[in-house]
Amino acid sequence: MPRTLILYATTEGHTARIAERIAQVLRERGHAVEAHPADATPVGLNPAAYDGVIVGASIHYGRHPGYLRALVRGHRTALAKQPGAFFSVSLSAGGPGAKPEAARRYLETFLRQVGWRPQQTATVAGALQYSKYGVFKRLLMRMFVGVTGGDTDTSRDYEYTDWDAVERFADAFARRMKQA
Repeated sequence: MPRTLILYATTEGHTARIAERIAQVLRERGHAVEAHPADATPVGLNPAAYDGVIVGASIHYGRHPGYLRALVRGHRTALAKQPGAFFSVSLSAGGPGAKPEAARRYLETFLRQVGWRPQQTATVAGALQYSKYGVFKRLLMRMFVGVTGGDTDTSRDYEYTDWDAVERFADAFARRMKQA
């Protein structure tokens, strides 16, 4: 049974939901999966002890979290020796005013900064979670989204994630693990 580690960086919890869906698909394919938030990894966690690693993170204000960059940079030698994947979650990847080329640039910038080249990558559309934002962020997001003609009713949340694409990402990783 392949052992897979999923590390994710989430702010409002949507990236955690995506990581859990990936974990669920991999478990259905016979993997033993551990999923951990990257800012609370267990002491002594060793990615080299797994058969494969998936890392995921959301983008806020054009950047992935610094603590995730440090974590991946610190383990890049181990990560380079095994099947790996990275998924990047953003409104640029899908939703109102989507800019897939910008989402891809964010992903590539992160990988360049950490010095890791996983075999599989994906950009994933995120969510507008107005109910979880503070006053300032809610107003800022409403302004940004409004400029693109997007959903500005702050009394509700909006989800743009293509869950079928998330499952295809997990399936592709499971096939890669089987071949490794």
